[in-house]
Amino acid sequence: MELPIASHYNMLGGEAGIHRLVDRFYDLMDELPEAWELRKIHPQDLQGSRDKLFKFLSGWLGGPGLYEAEYGHPRLRMRHMPFPVDSQMRDQWLLCINMALDEQVQDNLLKNQLKSAFSNVADHMRNRQG
Repeated sequence: MELPIASHYNMLGGEAGIHRLVDRFYDLMDELPEAWELRKIHPQDLQGSRDKLFKFLSGWLGGPGLYEAEYGHPRLRMRHMPFPVDSQMRDQWLLCINMALDEQVQDNLLKNQLKSAFSNVADHMRNRQG
C-alpha cells in the first residue's frame, strides 16, 4: 500500500529520511555542550533511543505505525514522567531537533511546519517547573 504523496513521512524521504533525521538529532545531542543535561539523562548507548524515536516519528509523520505496533499507544508525556523535563530540557531537545531539521530539510514550509509541531510536543512534555 502506497502512502499519500503529501505525508510528512514521504516529504522527508520515507524510512531513510527519518533515519537520517533521528541519527543527526542524536549525534547533535552527543556533540553539543549546550545539550549536555539532555544527553546525561539518556543511556550511554543511544541505539535503543534512536530506534524508538525512529519508530515513533514514522507513524507520527504519516508513515507506518511502527511504534504503536510494538509498544502500543505512545503516551509520550506518561512515558517521560520518570525524567525531569523542564524548560531547559525542552529547549535543549528543540535545539537538537531544529538543527537537525535545518541540516536535513530543504523545503522551508515543511521545515517550519515540523519545527512548530515539534515545539508543541516538546512544550507539552514538560513535567517539572522551570
